[in-house]
Amino acid sequence: MAFVEIVVLAVALAMDAMAVAGVRGLAAEKVRARDALLVATFFGGAQGAMPVLGWLAGATLSSRVGGWGHWLTFVVLTGLGIKMIHEAVSASDDPERPREPSRPFGPKVLAVLAVATSIDALAAGLTLAVRGANVVVACATIGVVTGALSFAGVYVGHRFGARVGKRLDVLGGVVLVGLGVKAPLEHFFGA
Repeated sequence: MAFVEIVVLAVALAMDAMAVAGVRGLAAEKVRARDALLVATFFGGAQGAMPVLGWLAGATLSSRVGGWGHWLTFVVLTGLGIKMIHEAVSASDDPERPREPSRPFGPKVLAVLAVATSIDALAAGLTLAVRGANVVVACATIGVVTGALSFAGVYVGHRFGARVGKRLDVLGGVVLVGLGVKAPLEHFFGA
């Protein structure tokens, strides 16, 4: 798996974390750099760590799936992409939603959200092993990209509202579907 593909995968996986970070920013009366950094640390850390678990499972299975690993990549990434698009399209569009009275940057809330937004990265980690990616580079890239986009997401959400988040999830889903489709095409047509 080429580094460019890892970066594209990282950006696609980070879209849901960025959208959730935007909602945190929307829910806050005031956003400080410390808050955005906390979100970036939680989300980037979880998103960077979860693929390791998927990679370990994939490494165990990769010898058994050798000839059809491209189909596993196709199914996992395309499935994740379709799921992201479906969830974004079916999400509520209520711009009149009141601000959350709870602490939007509380560590417990952020920990739960970080794990929830990184489940896709866990599944994508499976494809890292099948595609022979360097897990350290891939996980570090996914974590850093997610952290940076989540940091920005807090400010974007605070400034522009939650409507941006839905579009980011759709874009992330489309990118994941594209990466999924690319795997069998490369296998059959060589690239």
